[in-house]
Amino acid sequence: MYSPLNTEPPVEPPPTTAWGVERGDKVEKIEARRSLGPSRSRKVTKVKMQDVYSFNLEVSREEALIIHQVKERVKEQGRVWWAMEAKNGAGWYLQPEIFAQAEGYLASSLSLVTMTNSMQLKKLIRSGIPPPLRPRVWNAVSGATKRKSTVPGSYYQDLLAAVEGRETPATRQIDHDLGRTFPTHPWIDSADGRAALRRILVAYSFRDSRVGYCQGMNFVAAMLLLVMKTEEEAFWMLAVLVENVLFDDCYSENLYGCHVEQRVFKDLFQKKLPRLATRLEEIEFDVSLVTTEWFLCLFAKSLPSETTMRVWDVLFNEGASILFIVALAIFKMKEEELLVAKHVGEVMKILSDATHNAYDPDELLKVAFEKVGVMSLHTISKQRKKEQPAVIAELERRVQRLNTSDSVQGSSVSR
Repeated sequence: MYSPLNTEPPVEPPPTTAWGVERGDKVEKIEARRSLGPSRSRKVTKVKMQDVYSFNLEVSREEALIIHQVKERVKEQGRVWWAMEAKNGAGWYLQPEIFAQAEGYLASSLSLVTMTNSMQLKKLIRSGIPPPLRPRVWNAVSGATKRKSTVPGSYYQDLLAAVEGRETPATRQIDHDLGRTFPTHPWIDSADGRAALRRILVAYSFRDSRVGYCQGMNFVAAMLLLVMKTEEEAFWMLAVLVENVLFDDCYSENLYGCHVEQRVFKDLFQKKLPRLATRLEEIEFDVSLVTTEWFLCLFAKSLPSETTMRVWDVLFNEGASILFIVALAIFKMKEEELLVAKHVGEVMKILSDATHNAYDPDELLKVAFEKVGVMSLHTISKQRKKEQPAVIAELERRVQRLNTSDSVQGSSVSR
């Protein structure tokens, strides 16, 4: 099985004073040089390196420094988790009562010690789970361990054996998408990596034939393969994501759940960033042009791997509300630039650069939790119920238009 963690020695960061890490005259001079325009800008030196999950990167020296700093903070956070293990006992976070609140238990039914441990765990998870511990913690807090325990131990292998050699529209689409899934990752793009990814996606398409396979699931499953210790664990994490964590039918054939989530997001966007919402409407930019992919891929295709994992840490523990908060945070961080954007292409470029260069997860999550603010799943659920009738009506109209179109074509052929 692939070992996901990159243990290569980190690239030495550049001197801090040379690249404006400390605020002051040097930063102002660098920013002034940038404002002179491309004709007088200095050539950016690129550094080749790998991140924690072995994605090949080619970044500026400034970005390399940020990635190095993030790796150091990951190590520091690991020391915090080990200290908690020493205090509370090994695997203290694996006790079901510790994360009972996330499953809807009333606070009054939990002991003070349990309440304290639950709050400590929530705070720790928001600060980041050390990569070596992610598989165990995710399995516990997401409910994947519990879900797996309800079926025979041979379930996954039996499912693989049952579907071997069978072909469906889902398997054909999976085969089409394999080569387009993180083609620059050395293991995902290898024969073994593609085979493992195919087995997970095909197995799940038969487990839940109503969902089958939807583009976007390939990126999610690939990231799960890099994090979890075994292929089977990655399969169960995908299952609990689709069936428990995310809103119903996000990956169904008509993307019903995804349409609901997009309408909910637009409503939140109007409330949280009204000036920006008005401006983007003026230039006819529909936020779903970017947010649909963010939600379907759970940011795996847009954000750097460790930043994505930090979002997923919260996703598995607190639920899908983090997707809305992070999406709003991205717009919030680039609000001033977006307010002066003159056309759709410019908006797309700003947001693409913002996500692909978001190497510091703490910066993004700080904006998400402190400037956007936490939203409860209860709040999101209420908004979903409000939007569902409109989505159902729109999907029904689409079906009617398709049926009408087919009838007209059929009449033309018969004549």
